[in-house]
Amino acid sequence: MHVRRIEILSKGFPAPDRYPFNQDLLRQTSEIDLVSPVTLFVGENGTGKSTLLQAVCRRCGIHIWAPPERARIENNPLEKLLYRYIEIEWRDGPVPGAFFSSDTFNYFARSVDDWSASDPHLIGYFGGKSFLTQSHGQSLLSYFRSRYAIPGLYLLDEPETALSPRSQIDLVRILRDMGAAGHAQFIVATHSPILMACPGATIYSFDSAPIRPIACEETEHYRAYKEFFENRERLLGADSASSQEPSGP
Repeated sequence: MHVRRIEILSKGFPAPDRYPFNQDLLRQTSEIDLVSPVTLFVGENGTGKSTLLQAVCRRCGIHIWAPPERARIENNPLEKLLYRYIEIEWRDGPVPGAFFSSDTFNYFARSVDDWSASDPHLIGYFGGKSFLTQSHGQSLLSYFRSRYAIPGLYLLDEPETALSPRSQIDLVRILRDMGAAGHAQFIVATHSPILMACPGATIYSFDSAPIRPIACEETEHYRAYKEFFENRERLLGADSASSQEPSGP
């Protein structure tokens, strides 16, 4: 464990009518205790999981690999300022780490390939095989296995995006084993019930204010999947099955 607590300094929030400072769950949450090596942020889209995750990353001094930003029709300059209004309580002082998302990984993978062209030994740090010669899912697992063997704080934003269910199970094993080894700590924003089932993980729900711990079985994600597989014919509509039957001559 490297980080003990995330403190949200909501009393100093600027622009209370602008995102993310207008979010009730951020305004009503004073702190998030990190009590296990794997902490999961769960909730619907737009609740602020990724925004808080990136704010923690910036506050911890961890670089976010990303290509140059493109012009946007609408730009909110406050989106990236949340890190100024949080504090991090370290256990034994700051440690290095890494931020992961599928979007930023694509840029990182291309950069590693470019660097390796002039320094072939570099690729050895990432399993010895170019990320670009592997499928997207395979390259992600290669990255996870190599990077998370190094001591540090690791923040992952919806890592399940490009992973099959079996690969998600592999990632759960990596999180569990690396966390149990004591050198790595993970904070993960996710929609995946498979990742939510990580043994020993603490789950925080962003679906209501304040942010609060929740059991895997109590999450809306788990309930939605469970209900779907138990009642899929009713949920999809009685006519869905018959509509797939071939018509007669």
